[in-house]
Amino acid sequence: QLQLVESGGGWVQPGGALRLSCAASGVTLEYYAIGWFRRAPGKEREGVLCISASGVATNGADSVGGRFTISRDHAKNTVSLPMNNLQPEDTAIYYCAARLSLSQPKCVPSDVPSWGQGTRVTVSS
Repeated sequence: QLQLVESGGGWVQPGGALRLSCAASGVTLEYYAIGWFRRAPGKEREGVLCISASGVATNGADSVGGRFTISRDHAKNTVSLPMNNLQPEDTAIYYCAARLSLSQPKCVPSDVPSWGQGTRVTVSS
């Protein structure tokens, strides 16, 4: 059974950077589309960035622009989300999620079969 564990969250000042990691156990992620999602205080969960099994990214939230990237390492069975120039509006709990699919993900929460615990990111001065 697939289990995903997010890590790398924390507190940073505006303009800072963090690198989130999603580690999988139980199965290989080779045939899964993976996505990073977030839920900011008082807001709905939204897609941040997603990546297909073949490594093609799909944008989620427009607000991240080119500040975030997504990558996957099949050998390590992990997916990373380096985040640069973080802003207070990026404060949220970040979740990674997987969907068994070879198609390009839509990067919308409704496509996610289940959610993990997430990792908290706080951006403030």
